[in-house]
Amino acid sequence: MDGHTGGRLMGIRLRGPAGRRWVTAGAALAAVIIVGAAPAAAGPPTVLSPAAGTPACQVRDGRLNEISGMAATGDGFVVVNDGADEEARRRIFFLDADCAVVRTVRYPSRPRDTEDLGVGADGTVWVADVGDNDRSRRTVALWRLRPGGKRPVLYRLAYPDGPHDAEALLVAGDGRPLIVTKQGGGAGLYRPTAALRPGATVPLARVGQVRLPSTRTRNPFFFVGRSVVTGGATAPDGRRVVLRTYADAFEFDVPDGDVVAALTTGTPRVVPLPDEPQGESVTYSRDGRSLLTVSETAGQPPGTRPTILRYALAPAPASTRPRTDPAPAAPRSADVPDRADRAGRGGAMSAAVGAAVAALALLVLGMVTARGVGRQDRGK
Repeated sequence: MDGHTGGRLMGIRLRGPAGRRWVTAGAALAAVIIVGAAPAAAGPPTVLSPAAGTPACQVRDGRLNEISGMAATGDGFVVVNDGADEEARRRIFFLDADCAVVRTVRYPSRPRDTEDLGVGADGTVWVADVGDNDRSRRTVALWRLRPGGKRPVLYRLAYPDGPHDAEALLVAGDGRPLIVTKQGGGAGLYRPTAALRPGATVPLARVGQVRLPSTRTRNPFFFVGRSVVTGGATAPDGRRVVLRTYADAFEFDVPDGDVVAALTTGTPRVVPLPDEPQGESVTYSRDGRSLLTVSETAGQPPGTRPTILRYALAPAPASTRPRTDPAPAAPRSADVPDRADRAGRGGAMSAAVGAAVAALALLVLGMVTARGVGRQDRGK
């Protein structure tokens, strides 16, 4: 990854102020495409309005300006950078409660693009090496670091349907990892089909898709920033999970331990995370009462430090629990569309939105190429 970025959109990194201007122009132009291609959402999402994020602590270590994954621990935090080019940044960093680095762990080989991390119930740290901006990787990887360990173990995985860019990892209560892809219109959910083994490539299976409700939360990437998943976390009690975009956090109830069912059938609570410069990380506090987030600061004004923000969570309203359809009270009239018809129209709308988002990505890439604002070769 470029260590001097000014913005990233759909996996495209744009450097400096010029990069941000082209993101703005591209998003505005593509908005016309989306408005004409897809109708408005059927209903508003359930949006909570907690107090604005309050600073928990500020990261002052210069190696940590591209934090892409974070998890709270008993005495602080563990974080990773976003596939940094500099060797000193390629570490698993342990921070104390004041955000000071107290320990680092090196990878035994160079990671490709570390985008998220999660901590299992036993304290095992899982690092998701799953970023793939170019959609060119034949395999992705997870790194596992046992509690107190000094050397993470590498496990390789392969998608069943071609490369995907991903930035979110969820670790279920049983320790099973779940990868959530980064794509507009609907994020794919992928899980290993067998036990992970060092030195082997384990196939992934697509086990579902999550569609996030639309919002209007301010963010540097406009409507696209509200649609792509950039991080995820599981609550300490395992009964909730959260996915975030550049703009919002979406919290799902997991009453029976089935994370996939919760994400594919549940109705999330929306916690706005407005105006984060490039928010990619989210975690629960150890007591589960707050969400904690942090943004990358590469490309921000000199001296900008990553600040971990705390968002208090409101109690889950009963109306946002996973929905179940009641039995029909009367025969359906011929002029009332059935659920399959509605699903078909919803799929068509999602396809239109996904196509428009893809068109935006190509548009921005074309602009960047035309203006000579290319991405730095990461030496893959």
